[in-house]
Amino acid sequence: MAKNKVVYPYIPNSVPHIQEEMLKEIGAESIDEFFECIPEELKLKGPLDLPAPLLSEAGLKRHIERILSKNATISENISFLGGGCWNHYVPAVCDEVNQRSEFLTAYAGEPYEDHGRFQALFEYESMMAELIDMDVVNVPTYDGAQASATSIRMAARITGRQEVLVAENIHPETMSVIKNYCNPDLTIAYVPCDPKTGCLDLQKLQSLVSSKTAVLYFENPSFIGTIDPNGEKMAEILHNAGALMVTGVDSSSMGLLTPPSRYGADIVCGDIQPLGMHTYYGGARGGFMGVRDDETFIKEYPSRLFGIAPTSHGEWGFGDVAWERTSFAERENAKEFVGTAAALWGITAGVYLALMGPKGMKELGESIYVRCQYLMKRMEELPGVKIPLASTAHFKEFLVNFDGTGKTVQKINKALLDKNIFGGLDVSKIFPGYGECALYCVTETVTQEDMDTLITALVEILA
Repeated sequence: MAKNKVVYPYIPNSVPHIQEEMLKEIGAESIDEFFECIPEELKLKGPLDLPAPLLSEAGLKRHIERILSKNATISENISFLGGGCWNHYVPAVCDEVNQRSEFLTAYAGEPYEDHGRFQALFEYESMMAELIDMDVVNVPTYDGAQASATSIRMAARITGRQEVLVAENIHPETMSVIKNYCNPDLTIAYVPCDPKTGCLDLQKLQSLVSSKTAVLYFENPSFIGTIDPNGEKMAEILHNAGALMVTGVDSSSMGLLTPPSRYGADIVCGDIQPLGMHTYYGGARGGFMGVRDDETFIKEYPSRLFGIAPTSHGEWGFGDVAWERTSFAERENAKEFVGTAAALWGITAGVYLALMGPKGMKELGESIYVRCQYLMKRMEELPGVKIPLASTAHFKEFLVNFDGTGKTVQKINKALLDKNIFGGLDVSKIFPGYGECALYCVTETVTQEDMDTLITALVEILA
């Protein structure tokens, strides 16, 4: 007797007779025939290593929850992890608004079915532009790394040049995306940083800039938290050579630090994850790019831009600006493909910025800066522990060297986890020149008590 095929109630179209009807409609004898275009070497030959089928929703839910309960989360632990995804406080109103059906389910939409999404994104763009002191900001792209890569491509098209310079203290994952976007049209060269300060070496930059240079990309604060005071000098070197400067920023720092536009940046970019987004599994992400009100730059935006204009009925309407720039209009000839991207997170960031206001963003930046300095000083007091770039100003993150302790970052972090603490990100292999190092992160969610708890735990672990 033939064994009955298992039908999973939570997998669409798994009922045998429905599958047969679908195959008949498309003219295929079997599912294997339907997928015969896939090479044999790519097909899985055996069953997946999965537990026995759980046919009830309640049983499946219980099984998944047991798996998830093994996770250690920032809700039950003190976290000093950062490195591109940060544990900022998310006001409840951010979640409330981004879960509203008119925003959560909207895919594209037109003015007559928009329900306020265009206006919400216009308001986000306006507040974001004010935060970074630029005139035009895009509807968010997928993440900050893509925003960085897209900004570089924009600069290359504007200058008509193919050489890209990148500061070596860049986030390694951002660098991976930049390489992917630039290949094979653009060449990339690293600009060394001063090992004593962690900031860009101006003499090295001067020697590398030429008539072939399209753009310099650097992050300020950098991936390792350093704040570079030489932005104006970098811009002068680049602009004298006819090149542009793109600066990546931490959006949570812009209420405190000088916006890059004030020291000569042509394009400012970054990630909006600090602005009302949870960390999730790697965080909700959204990339922003800001430029001056210059048509040469605006025309090179591949992403959507929402503007405001009077309607024929004497009202104000919100909609796309210069639609012909985008892949919606140019299709295969477009500068870059634009899809659904991260518009929902743009709305969320808009809610956050409206809630915080200029004063709130300033207080946020000050709070993080003060906490960062406090922990740096406390860490320096530990025997065998050093802060490699202590003489340089930092925001949110800083390197901690454990060479003098005789212990690896991996072992220290494991011991900290036993005490319900997430230690700093192990960057020993990313930046081997700094030795056995971890990148420690402090946001407004970390209290003085949390930091003192960390120090007490490290005293015991390093003893």
